[in-house]
Parts: sequence; C-alpha cells; structure tokens
Amino acid sequence: MTQPLLEVRDLSKHFPVRKGLLGRETAAVRAVDGVSLTLAPGETLGLVGESGCGKSTLVKTLLFLDPPTGGEIRFAGEPVTAVDAARLHRHVQIVFQDPYTSLPPRMRVAEIISDPLRIHGIGDRHSVERRVRSLMQEVGLNPERGNDYPFQFSGGQRQRIGIARALAIEPSLLLLDEAVSALDVSVQAQVLNLLRDVQERRELTYIFISHDLGVVRYMSDRIAVMYLGKIVEQGPAAELYERPLHPYTRALVSAVPSLRRRGQRIRLAGEPPKPTDPPPGCTFHPRCPMARPICSYQAPPLKEWLPGRLAACHFALEGLPPAGAIDVGKGAA
Repeated sequence: MTQPLLEVRDLSKHFPVRKGLLGRETAAVRAVDGVSLTLAPGETLGLVGESGCGKSTLVKTLLFLDPPTGGEIRFAGEPVTAVDAARLHRHVQIVFQDPYTSLPPRMRVAEIISDPLRIHGIGDRHSVERRVRSLMQEVGLNPERGNDYPFQFSGGQRQRIGIARALAIEPSLLLLDEAVSALDVSVQAQVLNLLRDVQERRELTYIFISHDLGVVRYMSDRIAVMYLGKIVEQGPAAELYERPLHPYTRALVSAVPSLRRRGQRIRLAGEPPKPTDPPPGCTFHPRCPMARPICSYQAPPLKEWLPGRLAACHFALEGLPPAGAIDVGKGAA
C-alpha cells in the first residue's frame, strides 16, 4: 500500500475570545475541531462547506501559518512541528483566493515568481531567469512580460502568476484555497483546466478548497465536507454526490441544479450557530430535518457506514438515495 503523502490526526485550532460586558469572560472559537485527513500521492481532496466553516483556517494550520492548538501532522511519513515548518514549506505551497491582493503590487512578475527560489536558496541568477520564463510559459503567460507589474494583468492572468509562483520550487502538494472563486465563470474553467493539466504533467497532489460543489465535483477524487470546524462526511467524489450520507451534505448537493433529484431542494432552517457558542450534541441538529432527541445531547462520531464512506450522523443510512439515481461523472468545466 502506498504511503500517504499527508496525514492529519485530530487537528485543532482554537482562537480565544473575550465575551461579556466587561470582556472578563473567555471563550474559544473552535475554528478547526478535531479534523483527521489522509491524502495519497497524486490525489485531489476536495474540501467543501459554507463560508466560516473553517476551511481556510485548516489550510493555514496545515502550513503552521496559524500554529495548531492540538493534533498531529505527518508529511511523507515524518511528523512536522512548528519548529521545522520550513521543511514542510519546501514541499507544500498555496494558491490564494484573491489574485488582486495576494501578489505584491510593487514587485515585477519575474520577481514574484522567483521569490520562493530566492527564499529557499535554489539556483543562480541565470538558472532562475530560465526557470521563471519556463514557468510563465507553462501557465499560459507570455515570458516577455516578466518585467510587468501585477496591475497590468487581468484577474485570470494574475491567478496564473500565483500558480507559477507556487510551482517555482517544485512542491509535491498544492493547497488551492478558493483559487477560482474570484474569477468569472469562463475564466474559472480555463484556470481549472490548467490546474488539471499541471497536476497530470507534474504528478502533483491537491487539496482543493471551495464552497462551489460543482467546481469541487470537477476537480476532486475524494470529498471532505466541513461544518462548524468538523469533518462531517468523507468519501469518493462520485459516491458522495450520488448518495450523500450526512443531511448537511444532502442539502449542499441538492443546491446544485445538475444534481438535484426531481427538482427538489433541501432548504435548511436557520443560520449556522455562533462558533463561540456551538450547540450540544451534534452541532448540526438545530438545522437538521432528520434530527431526533439523541442528536441534541450526543455528538455522533465520524465513522464508516459504507466501504470508504465516513459520516458523523446517527442516522446516516436513513433515507439514503438509491444507487445510480444520477450521473455523477466529473464532466467538463
């Protein structure tokens, strides 16, 4: 069996906050709350959930940009701590959401792309220049524009610059944090196809974070669904879309018109709970159409209900859609 590239065990990130009129009471926002994930080489893991569920915090915690509160991270079989996080950064890079703010406006494009090479002390001036030109060409940019500034490029072109920068030190894992959400739909498709081509050519591993299930469906081999800092479902992408186990996942899938059965959409009641005051038991139970009394006081563990299918729900198999109800192929972007 192939060794996992990334293993995350019971990872948490809590942010202390003060509450009360005088700010004397303390509480904690459990932005990431006991997350466990395994990622195989060459795989794309999609991470989905509503805004504020903890997706971006999880990415920052994986890179120790926000040091974990608890848990364990292993990369290529070796444990990683905040002390040696720089070693992880040599193999893991990130592409950020906003191509307008993630690039230094006063640096030329060639400088931006070569910055990781400089930081890690890779190559001399001539080899770096050749590397930058090659990277620009690979992501579909004119290598002659290396002396231009980011403001001279469109949003899609800026995101290509961000991808080239992430590829500069030849990482094995890319964290794509809402990498296309700020782009127009037509430009999204171009960037997604670029990412798939680059992954195949370089044999890269991706964690693809998005709130857009259609985009995640196109990109991912497996899906992990987050709600209020926890993973509530995991499984192969096609199976998860065809037969979602968790009621929250069912609601998310029903919101995608191409996956909706008989035009029915599951609408959730209320708003997500406050992170500083999560409900007892299953944190989803106040909004869940399947909730029973046990859900209000006993938190369900994330467990395997079907082969390769994990869900944190007491009634995951109840009302499960029949197999083969819809076509769940990746399709085209």
